[in-house]
Amino acid sequence: MSRPARAPARRTRPLGAAAGALAGLRGRGLSWPNPRLTGLGTGLLTTGAMLGFGCLDALLFSGSPAVYSGFFLFACVACAMWVRPADLLAGPVTVPLAFTAGLLPINDGGDGFGAQAVGVFTVLSLHAGWLYSGTLLTVLIVLVRRATLVSQRRRQRPTRPSRPPRSPHCSGAGQARSRL
Repeated sequence: MSRPARAPARRTRPLGAAAGALAGLRGRGLSWPNPRLTGLGTGLLTTGAMLGFGCLDALLFSGSPAVYSGFFLFACVACAMWVRPADLLAGPVTVPLAFTAGLLPINDGGDGFGAQAVGVFTVLSLHAGWLYSGTLLTVLIVLVRRATLVSQRRRQRPTRPSRPPRSPHCSGAGQARSRL
């Protein structure tokens, strides 16, 4: 004899701390994180990320510039998206500095400051295309963000009704006085 299938028990809402997190995800949808960093914060984060990834690249991939440059493009997008609107111009300035700082672990320079500097400049000259591409990508994202901010401000600004000019030479009252 077979038993009748019982409907599984359903929870109407999740319990605990997960309830707030799931409610927030349902309301917003999945999106890019929204931290707003200052220009200095964006520069430090991008430089730290590139320096850390340069060390990781040196350990795992024997200092492969292609892997490093691919991560640099990702860091450029993150820098352009996370900088706060007041500091938008800082994004394109910080990414070349971060690229250069991250080259320290992966260059082929020898011991000493001079050899390290020659190694960094060599890698910069050989992979300038990646540097320019990442900087241009950052500039484009920042320009699009700035254009959307300007258009949003214009739409939110209340429009003033047009008024007649206040000059007595152009107003009707001034003309009536001159005819007397």
